[in-house]
Amino acid sequence: MLYQMAVQNPESEIDFVDRTFKRVRGRAASVIREDFCGTAYSSCAWVRRRKTNRAIGVDLHLPTLRWGERHNLSTLTEEQRSRVTLLHRDVMKVGGEGRGVDAVLAMNFSWFYMTERRALVAYFKSVRESLVDDGVLFMDIYGGYEATKEQVEKRRERGFKYVWDQAKYDPISGMQTAHIHFEFKRGPAMKRAFTYIWRLYSLPEVRDALMDADFKRVTVYWEGDDGKGGGNGVFRPATRGESCASFVSYVVAEK
Repeated sequence: MLYQMAVQNPESEIDFVDRTFKRVRGRAASVIREDFCGTAYSSCAWVRRRKTNRAIGVDLHLPTLRWGERHNLSTLTEEQRSRVTLLHRDVMKVGGEGRGVDAVLAMNFSWFYMTERRALVAYFKSVRESLVDDGVLFMDIYGGYEATKEQVEKRRERGFKYVWDQAKYDPISGMQTAHIHFEFKRGPAMKRAFTYIWRLYSLPEVRDALMDADFKRVTVYWEGDDGKGGGNGVFRPATRGESCASFVSYVVAEK
């Protein structure tokens, strides 16, 4: 629950997916697949949006899926729950139930776990095969010159502090070790609540990998500036970006 409160914003994410799909394809998306879905937070947001929407969540970690069933799917109506399918599977082996979707979402940098480029390209190819003819893959990515810095950042949330700990970075392999901690006014901190050992890919790397997987068009959506050194939450297509300390962007790949 703390992770969802501090890190995820499914409504904003779904707003972007819904709006962008309609802009690039001229129609509304109906069926999405949420890869590495964890607690299926975004899948739940998707089926709430329209009665015609369906969501398929795929994750390899069964306890996390079960947590999502108890805490997220339980907030849906019975009719909404009937439009969510959770698959306890590897995203590379989704089977027929995970195919024929309008859009695939690979968010929260989860695809960084594919640390070998050939594995990443293979994943992109499998996604492409799972999409309908005019399907779209949506991903997010973070970077900037502070992304590789070994540092700790804290942010106050309601009732706790969220701590992002970039513990280790190897510039040769691109591998990064990072942790999320939670601190409280009372009681002990929750150290290393989550640990990530992944490859910090660059935008050119992921764009090239997507093109090698035969996606026809790959577009980076860059976030605007709020005038105070931060992002304004508005993402627009861009071919050039600013050399900034940190950024989060969307990558949209059209089949």
